[in-house]
Amino acid sequence: MGNRKGISVRQRRVSAQLRVLRLERGLTCKDVADALDCSESKISRMETGVRGLYADEVSAILGFLKVPAQIRHELVALVRDGEERNWHEIHGKLPPNWKELMQFETDAVSIRNYEPLLFPGLAQVPDYSRSIIRGGNPKLTDAEIASLVATRMTRQVIFSRRPAPNIHLVMDETVLWRPVCATEIRRAQLRNLLNLSERRNVTIQVVPFTAGANPGLEGPFVALDFAADHSVVYMDSRGTSSFLEEDAHIDRVKVSWQGILAVALSPEESMRLVAHVIGTLTGPEEQEP
Repeated sequence: MGNRKGISVRQRRVSAQLRVLRLERGLTCKDVADALDCSESKISRMETGVRGLYADEVSAILGFLKVPAQIRHELVALVRDGEERNWHEIHGKLPPNWKELMQFETDAVSIRNYEPLLFPGLAQVPDYSRSIIRGGNPKLTDAEIASLVATRMTRQVIFSRRPAPNIHLVMDETVLWRPVCATEIRRAQLRNLLNLSERRNVTIQVVPFTAGANPGLEGPFVALDFAADHSVVYMDSRGTSSFLEEDAHIDRVKVSWQGILAVALSPEESMRLVAHVIGTLTGPEEQEP
């Protein structure tokens, strides 16, 4: 299959950043258009991703906005590389693609996330995030861990966004039982699932141990759909993160998602299982009055 129509993930990032930089300076599209001697609609189309981007035009806008040189170079480089579909990045201790993921989540009308090992990031409580981030990379400093936890918590503002996106979270039953942190943290994490499941725009399901072999065994992913653009799939594993946008990748994830849902418990059954696991974590001395 060929590539989907529309600008690439890299250029979509630049389009969004152009708007942010302009608004930070208190300028309108007309202000930028007058300075560059072009139409206001052209600037608007560049910022919304309706129109493709060209390095010289973006450079001119960034120059007018007096954007620092390093940021200008980074954004212009993204434009020049923008014809390449998909975006793979190898990162150090702090994953820079999280910023882009958060922007895509903010723009999405639908978010589907499958996790075989951990609670989905959008559903994590701070102490759980802190535990798994520290355990996953012992070289992180306390400050770096705090930054990553804060970033993950910031992602969760989309639950209250208006209009709210449809959020569908699916995880393996292993996630519910794995003792990756203190009992009280696990209990709080499981209760958070119950609370989130009561939101009208949130669906949570669990793939039971008895499901056997299924497409979820291939690993986690986040699929994001948009009102006026093509879908994007985000994957993150062991120091690498990718945004995938080609038809072949998107279609394969769609098939996998349907296969995962086919073996998952219903939302009601899933929440009964979560409540059962909570019960096993509550000893007589810990029971609430």
